Amino acid sequence: MAININNAGLKNASIDNKSSNRQVQNGGQTGNSASVSQKGGDAVSLTSEAQQLGGLQEKAMNNSGIDQAKVDRIKAEIESGSYKINVEQLASKLAQFESDLFAGGNDE
Repeated sequence: MAININNAGLKNASIDNKSSNRQVQNGGQTGNSASVSQKGGDAVSLTSEAQQLGGLQEKAMNNSGIDQAKVDRIKAEIESGSYKINVEQLASKLAQFESDLFAGGNDE
């Protein structure tokens, strides 16, 4: 099955030099797309979905993936001595980890 990487599944992702240049020259934009023109006459038109995806990608790259509020709460509980460890759950998770670790090595 061939994959079209030029369109990447975007419905309205098209490059149309003449109409995009007119939009930029007129200072207007149509629909939910943004147009950018460069000196060489090339232009790019992005759909609202592509713009939203770009914003989400930037947000994800700026996020560390750590829930700092949860870290602070657990740290405070440990310092105050009120943090409870569920030893059964801990042992179960350790056993599952070791099982997954060693089972993966025997598949060769």
